[in-house]
Amino acid sequence: MEGKDNSNPNSLQLVSKFEDQLERGRLGFFPAEDFEIIVEHYNNKKKFNKALNTCSIAIERFPFSTELKFAKAQVLSNMGHYEEALELLDSALIYQPNDEEILIIKGSIYSLMGKHKLAIQEYEKVLENSEAKDEILYNIGMAYQNSGQFNKAILNYERALKVNLNNENVLYELAYCLDITGKLEDSISYYKEFIDKDPYSQYGWYNLGIVYNKLENFEEAVNAYEFAIAIDEKFASAHFNLGNTYMSLGKYTKALDSYKKTLDIEGPTSETSCCIAVAYEKLEQYELGIKYYQKAIKLDNFNDEAWFGVGICLNAQDKWYEAIHFLNKALKFDPENADYWTAVAETEYKLGNIVSSLDAYEEVCLLDPENKDIWLKWSQIYYEQGDFEKAIFIIQRGIEQLPDDSDLYYRATAYMIAAGKYKDAFVYLENALVLNFENHTVLLEFFPKLQTQKALFKIIDQYRKENF
Repeated sequence: MEGKDNSNPNSLQLVSKFEDQLERGRLGFFPAEDFEIIVEHYNNKKKFNKALNTCSIAIERFPFSTELKFAKAQVLSNMGHYEEALELLDSALIYQPNDEEILIIKGSIYSLMGKHKLAIQEYEKVLENSEAKDEILYNIGMAYQNSGQFNKAILNYERALKVNLNNENVLYELAYCLDITGKLEDSISYYKEFIDKDPYSQYGWYNLGIVYNKLENFEEAVNAYEFAIAIDEKFASAHFNLGNTYMSLGKYTKALDSYKKTLDIEGPTSETSCCIAVAYEKLEQYELGIKYYQKAIKLDNFNDEAWFGVGICLNAQDKWYEAIHFLNKALKFDPENADYWTAVAETEYKLGNIVSSLDAYEEVCLLDPENKDIWLKWSQIYYEQGDFEKAIFIIQRGIEQLPDDSDLYYRATAYMIAAGKYKDAFVYLENALVLNFENHTVLLEFFPKLQTQKALFKIIDQYRKENF
């Protein structure tokens, strides 16, 4: 079934005519091709029940139409009714046993069912005679990839590139599989070989950029993306990834330029608007950051990163009351995000909501127990409240999670001293000094009184003399 533009007024008029006649119970004659257009319209709008009903009506009128059976199979597949879809396709194959499109959709359904071996068998039936061998090989590669057979996936992606060097999907998935198998660095020479054969392959340069970026060779990634853009100025993905690379390099103004070019080419999207906002945030232009985060939210109300970004920009301006609303909204969409919980904990603390802050820190420690800063911040709230025992309990929990982190031992020492537990404090101090002697300054900074600092320095200096 050929793709048709459902935004075409004639297509919408056809759907309207069909619905009107159906509602009145007087359905006139519609050619099979018109039914295909109507079904595709419903499919694209995700109105699958209407699409299925239309298919049933159409097949009743055109029982030998392979195209309509194919259309119904697609609808059933979209609804997750895979077995029914396969039965329908098999009935269509009776009349057209070697139909490439039917065999491909069978393969895709088997892939969706997780039956990758059967999917590959269907794809291989059409491979030899297909005019789009690179796409068939891509599908085979994806089936192997989804079943965890990455080396076989790589082989099929490489076969696909021999047919069509500029297949963007193949190049991207190949880079992914090479990364998974630890062969990413080796792939640089592979991509360069292809570029030598076709130096004007924007996709070759683009994917070389992806490889360099994953290897954190950002300068080379910039060069590769710029070559891709020089070949095709309207290459939106290259502009976007160039922006990401500039962000990694800390060149936020250049990143902004790249993101805005992406916006010019493909129009506003929530993702690009969000990236522009992040760049403004990094440049500390918070009002502009908020403006673009809000644009991202308008385009996708479920974009939790955009909600979070607004909260962070407001926090940076000490607007705690306004910020907490946006941070809680982000948390609602992604309740297992440790960064969101951390921001909520810090903001609630700024607002004086100590209990809410402590509860949020507890959530963070469940989600990200190896983040030492969380244990330090959480325990310090109890310390500042004068609850030294609870502060000690929390920091000891942190030490259980991170037994080799000197910061936690130095902080435990500080809390023990505050609680008057000098003997225990000395034990923790000794452990801290063993782990990282030079880091003892964090302990001295914790006690502003010169007399306490002198006493601590005396103990630390004695340890240094005995052990170094």
